[in-house]
Amino acid sequence: MKVITIKQSYASLIANGIKKIEFRTWKTKYRDDILIHAGKKINKEDMDKFKHYNLDYPTCCIIAKAKITDCIYIDDEVRKKLKNNLVYEHVVKDKNWQGYGFKLEQIEKIPPIYIKGKLGLWEYENKEKI
Repeated sequence: MKVITIKQSYASLIANGIKKIEFRTWKTKYRDDILIHAGKKINKEDMDKFKHYNLDYPTCCIIAKAKITDCIYIDDEVRKKLKNNLVYEHVVKDKNWQGYGFKLEQIEKIPPIYIKGKLGLWEYENKEKI
């Protein structure tokens, strides 16, 4: 199954159904189930910004399963739709940022599976643990 590594606090925001778009500078044609891996790095400023959610921020583990249903180019129109949502604030404020949003649906939090992450979309072979 495909996996994407995401920095904390964003991985936990996804796992808890709060963040439903993952932003990348590259696009994907992949449309199917994906595992959400919480990377080693933590953005402490963001964790403070989202402390009102009372989330746990595990690292170096797979913490959720979702489905990528679309990949949209982030233009001014999309930025307008994301405005006033603290979770997407970084993309809305930085007008110079160019990239894509992977639309995530059917998000399901799972017990952590500790494993080292990788760049891009990568494969997790041990499906019986999920």
